[in-house]
Amino acid sequence: MDPVSDQMDLAEPNASRARYRLAPHHFIDYVLPCVIFLLALAGWEAVVRVQNIPAYILPAPSLIATTLVKDWGVLSVSLLVTLRTTFLALGLAVVGSVGLAMIFAQSKWIERSFFPFAVILQVTPVVAIAPLLLIYLTPQIAVLVCAFLVAFFPILSNTALGLASADHNLLELMELYRASRWQQLLRLRLPSALPYFLGGLRIGGGLALIGAIVAEIAAGSAGQGSGLAFRIVEAGFRLNIPRMFAALVLISLTGILIYVMFTLLSYLLLRRWHDSARQKGH
Repeated sequence: MDPVSDQMDLAEPNASRARYRLAPHHFIDYVLPCVIFLLALAGWEAVVRVQNIPAYILPAPSLIATTLVKDWGVLSVSLLVTLRTTFLALGLAVVGSVGLAMIFAQSKWIERSFFPFAVILQVTPVVAIAPLLLIYLTPQIAVLVCAFLVAFFPILSNTALGLASADHNLLELMELYRASRWQQLLRLRLPSALPYFLGGLRIGGGLALIGAIVAEIAAGSAGQGSGLAFRIVEAGFRLNIPRMFAALVLISLTGILIYVMFTLLSYLLLRRWHDSARQKGH
């Protein structure tokens, strides 16, 4: 028997146990929120059962979960419709806002001429625009335009700010070496704007979902549509309250997944060079 090997064999499981040991900050960050959330659900379930509240007034979490499983065939189709609208609108918003921000970065007079139009679109409530769009467009296109409008401005604003925040000393150095505007944009302004763009993307992703839901509610009130919000309106007309809550659960989970997805993307792209992501990794 080799004593050194024996010590290594003994040390390795100990190191593995230490590696996966639950640190105090892990308990606060992950375990505690889950415990509190489960306690809140248990309290909700207890109140409904003790007070004998009817399902058409407030369904218990267990009934919502049962409805989610039972109606999954209908709800999953509507979920796909809402997801397709959200991501298509977000993709169009990314292309349009980044392209416009790059044009703004080339000329101040272009930015000052056209930026007010973007502000007007942003400050006008989408709930007021949706009924008008439903008059002139088909329900699918109207929902898509609403989701695009609310996702567009945060990405445009953040990307334009990032492009304008490039280091002026480096810009003057590139001008000294007679770098073209295109070279300045590709090699300095776009990398500088990446953290700002990703911040706008996180905001725009959630807003695209909200815009799609608001427009679907407007379309559902008119008897048109097939997304999750339409299912909520339809279930409300039929007093199917458990299905309304089940659709709400799917919308909430979708919003959380969109935020987590873009937060992870931001971390993966910035972790090696930007302080905001490096601090999270430590």
